[in-house]
Amino acid sequence: MSKKLTQRAKRYVLTLVITMTAVFLTGCGGRVKSLAIGSGLLESPYYHLGDTEWDHGGVEEYYFNQLPSSLNEIYRELYSRLSAGEDAADLYAHVSVDDFWTAWYSVLADHPELFWVDSGAQVLSSAVTGKVVHYETDTTVPPEEREAMKAELEAAADACIAEIDPTFSDYGKIKAVYEYLIRTTDYDSNAPDSQCIQSALLSHASVCAGYSKAFQYILHRMGCFCTYATGTIEGGSSHAWNIVRIDGNYYHVDVTWGDPVFAGAQDGESGTDVISYTYLCCTDDVIYRTHTSDSAVALPACLDDSYNYYRLNGMYYDTFDWDTIYNALMAAVQNGNSISMEFGSREAYEEAKSALFDGGLLEAPGQYLMSARGVDRWSYTYRTDDDFYLIVIEWN
Repeated sequence: MSKKLTQRAKRYVLTLVITMTAVFLTGCGGRVKSLAIGSGLLESPYYHLGDTEWDHGGVEEYYFNQLPSSLNEIYRELYSRLSAGEDAADLYAHVSVDDFWTAWYSVLADHPELFWVDSGAQVLSSAVTGKVVHYETDTTVPPEEREAMKAELEAAADACIAEIDPTFSDYGKIKAVYEYLIRTTDYDSNAPDSQCIQSALLSHASVCAGYSKAFQYILHRMGCFCTYATGTIEGGSSHAWNIVRIDGNYYHVDVTWGDPVFAGAQDGESGTDVISYTYLCCTDDVIYRTHTSDSAVALPACLDDSYNYYRLNGMYYDTFDWDTIYNALMAAVQNGNSISMEFGSREAYEEAKSALFDGGLLEAPGQYLMSARGVDRWSYTYRTDDDFYLIVIEWN
């Protein structure tokens, strides 16, 4: 992840380590303290913070809880400095460059509310000890504007929460936030501040990091567990998503891949305007067909499929049956503008595609739709997903 540029001209020399973090990482803000090289170990005020005294913003810090105890100090110091607005600082903790980045990543993964943090940072390490002695972050918001933006972000998150019935189950709340962000945010690879929550919550245009951090931020304000996951997707592109917990079981949630705008951008077609629920509370088996994790700590196993949206809503078919799908299509054209169908096997999925798009299964629903609307023509838009055996049809 980093390149070290060393000079050997003097006995005591500082080595500048410039590390451009991955697209889902960010940096922070404030004042600078001095640390003399070669003066011996300094006593860290962060080292003595007990768990009962530790201010973690009221959220469950999944990454912190997975780190080895040797990285607790640097994590706590970084979080304390960043949340206090220290854009640059000399460090008390003595860690290697690799350990610094593990802690840095973990702080940002646990705390999406550090919204002024951008996607790059620089660290300074000692050529004598190899330990990091200083960091400096890139930021997106000037210090004097952060309090006002914080208030705006809280208001934006609370506007989402106000739309959600407080009696909803955890699944209901997670689903509502998923739909809210998809409905109010457009996928835009050129969106400003796209690695931070303000892109999704204020500008309403973002990429995967912005979607995922905004999702995490809102759920944290609702008291729900949500953590951040990163890795790559098919083709090798960097990507971010989330993991939630319901009744002790963990589930993947990828808000970005649920957005039909993103789906269209990915396959180069307009696709449909129908939200994909494949990525809402899905299992390892489902997400890892297309995603590969590279998170700094081990992610929890997501094995339970109780909240498969299509199963819960009668849209899941283990096998293909002409009459069953015909009846589903007729109900869909009578009651709405779209239908989503997930199949239990590739064989069933391929049979359905053939019957729908080549075998005339759509003719009768089309005739009904023309009669109901009093028109002499009809059209539809459809999207198929070969990884998840999903067909989505939207009547135009």
